[in-house]
Amino acid sequence: MLKNVLPGFALIFFATQAYAQPIKLHPANPHYFLFNGQPTLLITSAEHYGAVINKDFDYVPYLDELKAYGLNYTRIYPGAMFEPLGKFIKGNPLGPRPQSLILPWARSSEQSYLFGGNKFDLDKWDPAYFARLKDFIAEAGERGIVVEVCFFNSQYSDSWPLSPLYYENNIQGVGKCDYEDAQTLKRPDVVKRESDYISKITQEVNAFDNIILEICDEPSLFVPHADAGPWVGHLLQVVHDTESKLPKKHLVAQEEEGPIGGPIDFSGSPLLSVIVGQYVWEGGMEQLGGMRALDTEYHHNKVIELNETAWYPIGYKGDVVAASRVEGWEFIVGGGAGFNHLNGRFVPGDPAGKTPDNAQVLGALHNLKEFMYSFDFLKMRPDRNFVVSGIPKGVYCRGISQPGEQYALYHHHSQLEERNHYYIVTPGNYLETLVLNLPGNMYTADWVDAASGSVLDTVKFTHQGGDHPFITPRHAVDVALRIKRVH
Repeated sequence: MLKNVLPGFALIFFATQAYAQPIKLHPANPHYFLFNGQPTLLITSAEHYGAVINKDFDYVPYLDELKAYGLNYTRIYPGAMFEPLGKFIKGNPLGPRPQSLILPWARSSEQSYLFGGNKFDLDKWDPAYFARLKDFIAEAGERGIVVEVCFFNSQYSDSWPLSPLYYENNIQGVGKCDYEDAQTLKRPDVVKRESDYISKITQEVNAFDNIILEICDEPSLFVPHADAGPWVGHLLQVVHDTESKLPKKHLVAQEEEGPIGGPIDFSGSPLLSVIVGQYVWEGGMEQLGGMRALDTEYHHNKVIELNETAWYPIGYKGDVVAASRVEGWEFIVGGGAGFNHLNGRFVPGDPAGKTPDNAQVLGALHNLKEFMYSFDFLKMRPDRNFVVSGIPKGVYCRGISQPGEQYALYHHHSQLEERNHYYIVTPGNYLETLVLNLPGNMYTADWVDAASGSVLDTVKFTHQGGDHPFITPRHAVDVALRIKRVH
């Protein structure tokens, strides 16, 4: 009996081992992820990056809430940059109370850190911090959640004086410069400590499969592209060189900022796996918006993320729930692989974000994930050609397809905010006739309500090939269409 059982156990063991590897680009279609042996989309609405550095933030109920909605992605800043208490919103997780701040560097015996307590010793690391970092990643992994570790954000005039890398806050006196030079190659002493910080965290998290390493958010927000770009390139090399000596190799992400092909466009670099866009189109700061990334960078055959949106709810106008919904649906149904909605409902006082409006936000993203996973999306590519006509002015529409087999389409009635930062939805009582060009086959078509996830109408039809009209259900803002060939 034992001999008969062992092969089965061996099969399970080797299958498990095959899945035990870091999230990576899917070899069959590198525009999507492979995680735990499955084709994967990363979709979430997440807290403002302070879950680890803010001890007041109880991340277990937060992660539980993401899991409850089937969401599988979050993002953290691990310590080089954090914000003053209460900046932007009350309860900003990235703006901790002084007594609740925990960072990678150990405290010294010397007093007078500007934010409270003792100064930092940049030659020593804090074991308690790394225990919290690893516990957060492990708890996320148990729930199937991928953590994007973003080492840096552009320093602000009010954040740089709080950083351990600022000269008044460390006993080494490193960092005698202003915030505009802190993340360039102009100050070798700072660059060395920044490189050490990246290398240390990369080493500490190497054992985890559920992480993506990201270099810097908005690197040229206050710095010329020509100065920020070489600094980002240097740190990309630091991550590569560090991981070259470690067992596991992880995806590396970087936001593209400035002109396409410019100093902060690393989309063609072999050191980069994930192309990051932020906001819908640009954000008014020369950022590569998520939708623009789909239009301009898809040819690199890498994953494209939209990993920061306007900050919900303060960053939107009008119907803020619907405005949040439409950008996620358009981006993912348009061919994106990672979407992170920035959510101000997750705060230390309510880490699970238990508000009625947040339930709607999270529910719509759950519906998006269910909609996409109803397809064999690995075989699909962005496709603007199967919709021949019927999209009126004031409608944003994207779709992906495997021609003749499966089609996903989503459209919404909105206008772009003046900075191209987010959508302002334009509710109404809409009914359109869309004309789609399809090969001859038998198909099933489902109209899906993005807000509720419910199927509004289903039609099975035999098509001889060519143009075919589809009348949408009446809808107030948006609607999705799923078409599959009947085999």
